[in-house]
Amino acid sequence: MITLKTPDQIKGIEESCRLLARLHDSLETFIEPGMTTKEIDSFCYSFITKHKGRPAFLNYMGFPASACISVNEEVIHGIPGKRKILPGDLVSIDLGIDLNGYYSDAARTFIAGGSSTADNERLVRITKKCLELGIEGASRTNARVHDISAPIFKLADANGFGVVRDYCGHGVGLALHEEPQVPNYVSAMSPNPRLRVGMVLAIEPMINLGTKNIRNLDDGWTVITADGKPSAHFEHTIAITEDGVKILTVSE
Repeated sequence: MITLKTPDQIKGIEESCRLLARLHDSLETFIEPGMTTKEIDSFCYSFITKHKGRPAFLNYMGFPASACISVNEEVIHGIPGKRKILPGDLVSIDLGIDLNGYYSDAARTFIAGGSSTADNERLVRITKKCLELGIEGASRTNARVHDISAPIFKLADANGFGVVRDYCGHGVGLALHEEPQVPNYVSAMSPNPRLRVGMVLAIEPMINLGTKNIRNLDDGWTVITADGKPSAHFEHTIAITEDGVKILTVSE
């Protein structure tokens, strides 16, 4: 069942989202080659708790960290640890915050050291553009979920990239994961509800440099590309309001 949020609830969700956006902004300058993914996770935990939030991912279904940190071929759900970040690495960081019972969710892919291969940089640029186009699709009159999914897939596919099908965006706000699902591709089998005022959605393209296929590591969490090529991940939380679509996970 899709939960429509009240204006007051959306305000609470937006506060959580703005805090999360500030954390992602801080990571832009914090992440450096040579540090471990565990150091990045510790930074995220300290930031969230310092601002009286709770890391929404920590212990969620047993996940052992505050942030999902996925490097290069890791698509999502990377467990922070001893892995060191190297210059040119793609570092995708997916985070959620529970602030007074209101949940935010957002992800960004950072390029360690600021530059990488031309293919990697194009992947990051196109994945970010896919997110922008998905949000534009949500802004269409009488939009449905497929209006988000279609432009994401079209752009990624046109660039020869693989669109992950096993994971998708979702409702969010009063819980970390809610209905509806928001795929990054269109299928006749996938639900296509109309977007309504009060819906809060996490839109999150996960785009691979090569194949769309993935596999799971033995740790039970980490998802990697089947061909070992890099992946990128961008995500915003948006709200459908009386005044249109509002991106919540941005700093003031």
